[in-house]
Amino acid sequence: MNEDTKSDGSRFIRPKDLDNAQRTTWTARLVWRIEALAWDWLYWIPMSLLPVTWASNAIAAFLRAAGPLASQHRTVTRNLRMAFPDWPRDKVDQVAKGVWETLGRTVGELPHLAKLKPSAKQARLEVTGLEHIEAIRASGKPVVFISGHFANWEPIGAAISDSLPDTLITYRAANNPHIDRRIAKARFSYSDHLAPKGAGTRELMRALARGHSVGLMNDQKFNQGIAVPFFGYDAMTAPGPTRLAMRFKVPIVPIACLRTGPGRYRVTFHAPFMPDADPDEDKAIYNTVLRINQWVEARIREAPEQWFWMHNRWPKEAWLQAGVYDT
Repeated sequence: MNEDTKSDGSRFIRPKDLDNAQRTTWTARLVWRIEALAWDWLYWIPMSLLPVTWASNAIAAFLRAAGPLASQHRTVTRNLRMAFPDWPRDKVDQVAKGVWETLGRTVGELPHLAKLKPSAKQARLEVTGLEHIEAIRASGKPVVFISGHFANWEPIGAAISDSLPDTLITYRAANNPHIDRRIAKARFSYSDHLAPKGAGTRELMRALARGHSVGLMNDQKFNQGIAVPFFGYDAMTAPGPTRLAMRFKVPIVPIACLRTGPGRYRVTFHAPFMPDADPDEDKAIYNTVLRINQWVEARIREAPEQWFWMHNRWPKEAWLQAGVYDT
């Protein structure tokens, strides 16, 4: 890992495997610089200067209109038709536009992460389920927090860090290292304990061994994972969070996020549960991952427009099986 110490004591970590997998020629570095300049002047600085509500509304309106023209829109509608086969096409289209609007709000609010903390002045983030955090503190043991890409996933990290500041939270690093550094700096406004996924599981294991909790997303496709039903169709799912909880004999704590308005959220800590106790380790892992998928699915059903449907969560075979691959 490449590590830079920042003046506020935070650390910017760049996973080596991500940089090594990309071109390192002078032309690639030039492209990165140009991309970063465009990012700053066309997006980051203008959105930073706007009030958070205005920034949220601006990008939401843009993506609600432009998103359906993108190639990923077909993925959104196929996934929705597969997950909700009883929906008429006009409802699928309506929710699909809402999905793009949700993504737009997330993008517009990204430069304002410091305002989305529970402890911020005029807090825009409500946190519920804190009795579970009190129980975790009383137990003296760490936990494995899991969540999904609901609404805006950044407030989830803010809520965790506000409740248990030593928790190590993972995130996906941006491909462009200059943009990655800018986003990381914004995230440091709510936590000093961040690690990109490319840093591997060693830091997560080290944190748990020291008695610190860890937080991971567990709703995206993971090709090296295990096939577990999700909305009725097998989807490759990461067993890593489950394996960590099993290895350290600690509970899993699901966390959900719901958008309640532009730049406003409710994060809920759900009841902890222990990994499945089947003596067959493979069965125990499968049963636990299945339980996580069922929990994620239930949260999505509560607000379908607030999940990241443009992700290729299922294989093409699932689309074929569901009869939605035609459009």
